[in-house]
Amino acid sequence: MSRGKFITLEGMDGAGKTTHLEWLRGQLAGRGLPLTVTREPGGTPLGEALRRLLLDSHDSRTPDTEALLMFAARREHIATVIEPALAAGRWVLCDRFTDATYAYQAGGSGMAWDRVAALEHWVQGQLQPDLTLYFDLSPEVGRARTRQVREPDRFEREQAAFFERVRAAYLRRATEHPQRIRIIDAARSIAEVQAELQNILSTY
Repeated sequence: MSRGKFITLEGMDGAGKTTHLEWLRGQLAGRGLPLTVTREPGGTPLGEALRRLLLDSHDSRTPDTEALLMFAARREHIATVIEPALAAGRWVLCDRFTDATYAYQAGGSGMAWDRVAALEHWVQGQLQPDLTLYFDLSPEVGRARTRQVREPDRFEREQAAFFERVRAAYLRRATEHPQRIRIIDAARSIAEVQAELQNILSTY
């Protein structure tokens, strides 16, 4: 049995990740591919509990503490959901993964980049997504879109400069991993974005 493919979606809130994830789910299912759809933080009972703690709490915490909680949830997620699915030949679609930790905890909050790298190596070993779709959007547009549909969570209440740093960190990751990370211009219409996604998927 061949190993499944691991595809992650990244980007700031408002970039359309949820809409495009559902579209990708339909496209892959239409090809008859066995599929697991999950998210981070989350994906397991422990991960979902940590997600509530990370996103809903108003308590302050250091970037290092946030990253450790993220990677604790990630280790459980990899061990109990992602790796078993891939080994069974299933494709895994995940809303956010380690690139988000580099973007938010390192880029946004100022955690040392090499500390995230050390945690990444320890928790993931050799595991990396086969493909990462980064939906790039200006922070101003992303925040405006988000406020139209729901109340912002703890991260979304950060100041504009925070999101500029997040975006810069995502773009740095894309520069460091050009074979894996595809930058998608999320300011375009849904139809235009999904046409590009269709072209990308045709090579997998």
